[in-house]
Amino acid sequence: MNPYLAPGLILVLLLTVAIGAYGLRFARTTSDFLVASRSVSPSWNAAAISGEYLSAASFLGVAGLVLRYGVDVLWYPVGFAAGYLALLLFVAAPLRRSGAFTLPDFCQVRLKSVALRRLATAFVLFIGCLYLLPQLQGAGLTFATLTGGSYAWGALVVGVVVTANVAFGGMRAITFVQAFQYWLKLTALAVPMVFLILQWQSDGRPAVTPPGPVFHAATTVTIEQDAVLDGATKVVAGETLRFEAGDPVPRVSTVDAEFGADWLLPDQTGLFTTYSLILATFLGTMGLPHVLVRFYTNPDGASARRTTLVVLAMVGMFYLLPTLYGVLGRIYTPQLLMTGNTDAVVLLLPEAALGDGHLGRLLGALVTAGALAAFLSTSSGLLTSVAGVIFTDVLRPGRSGSVRDFRVATVLAALVPTALALQVSDMDVSQVVGLAFAVAASSFCPLLVLGIWWRRLTDAGAIAGLIAGGGAAMASVLLTVLGPPLRGGFAEFVGQPAAWTVPLAFLVMVGVSLVTGKRVPADVGATMLRLHAPESLRS
Repeated sequence: MNPYLAPGLILVLLLTVAIGAYGLRFARTTSDFLVASRSVSPSWNAAAISGEYLSAASFLGVAGLVLRYGVDVLWYPVGFAAGYLALLLFVAAPLRRSGAFTLPDFCQVRLKSVALRRLATAFVLFIGCLYLLPQLQGAGLTFATLTGGSYAWGALVVGVVVTANVAFGGMRAITFVQAFQYWLKLTALAVPMVFLILQWQSDGRPAVTPPGPVFHAATTVTIEQDAVLDGATKVVAGETLRFEAGDPVPRVSTVDAEFGADWLLPDQTGLFTTYSLILATFLGTMGLPHVLVRFYTNPDGASARRTTLVVLAMVGMFYLLPTLYGVLGRIYTPQLLMTGNTDAVVLLLPEAALGDGHLGRLLGALVTAGALAAFLSTSSGLLTSVAGVIFTDVLRPGRSGSVRDFRVATVLAALVPTALALQVSDMDVSQVVGLAFAVAASSFCPLLVLGIWWRRLTDAGAIAGLIAGGGAAMASVLLTVLGPPLRGGFAEFVGQPAAWTVPLAFLVMVGVSLVTGKRVPADVGATMLRLHAPESLRS
């Protein structure tokens, strides 16, 4: 047991609560709780956006995917970072100028439709819960992996701390928290990586040959494909093996072979999945409620653009690191390929590579602290955006509410994902987040792009497109997560739906809007001027 883990985790929790309490001093009105009274500077906002955007999927999931699949999954970090380019070009400044508090507010401002607003509310709640679930799941995984304790306790602690921070401080308080947590996450990955790189000799081999990996706890492994263990024992797909704590991890022929050239080259047979993933990550960013709500906190449209540029640099810098962790995991933690627990590679790599002395344990505790910051920061942003929608569209539709109402909305927003996280512990973190991106790309991305740049969009077209594209993506998510295992081309078609659901949403929105042209709002010219004219020209 690493003696530095508990103090490190407690310190992060205490700092999070302390910074949130400091921010509470500035939170007095519902505007403070929802959008920080639209007064956050670009530098603070960029750090806060980066802090909440770099989630469990970024901190743990990307490295785990690279460990398992190689360069095929590098589109995940590329798409996650490049999504802010699309946000910068098409959405950031006009969305801030709309004056809305939430995505359903934008629908009301642009298309004057109560039905569309309610449908947008449903999508915000679905995407928010779907994205919150892997954050809490990642917290439970971290706690169970490193302490041997209960998965449920890790998920529950993070859920309670985040709920308290958001409920008592709102957007104003978590802005300070998320900015701090971005720099903690970057430090937690960068400092150990310096030592890991120094561990290598000039010829690319480890300076200190790591000991043979062992199972740290009793583990049952289900073989996914035929393989040979330790060059002698043949196992077949579906066979179950039991290993006790301390047993050496056998060398697996299929795993060892994949570390060669084949693992380092892209798989040409999965082009549909690749293109679908690119679409989901590149376009999904502009449809994520917790990302978009941040742009409402800028003072004006120009500040929103400057914020996005800084975010591009900060997020791009961060994503270099998880990829390196995944590559080094092939050398030092191959047992994760057998257990399937590849999301834990970032947590286990420092001690596996540097030994269980003070240095390895200190760096392991630092990485764990960064992982906790990832769960806390992203969960805070998601919970704020979902609570804001519950506050404005569920508890108090069309009426002004109090700070107390916002706090009730926060507790309600946290209940469902926390309850689900306590029941589900074995889902692939990055897969679930990728599905959330697919739903966002198939629903709010077409709505925002057409709503901002095409004056002929109607409420009927927007509703039809959301139901067709977003509804199809939601159905794919539910079938993938809750349905039976799928095989072959159909599994690819459903597991990565963005390649067909995004074009479907755009086509239906445009087609139905052209047919229902008489429903274009009468004041569309004034609304478009509001979205696109700089504030200095309208004052």
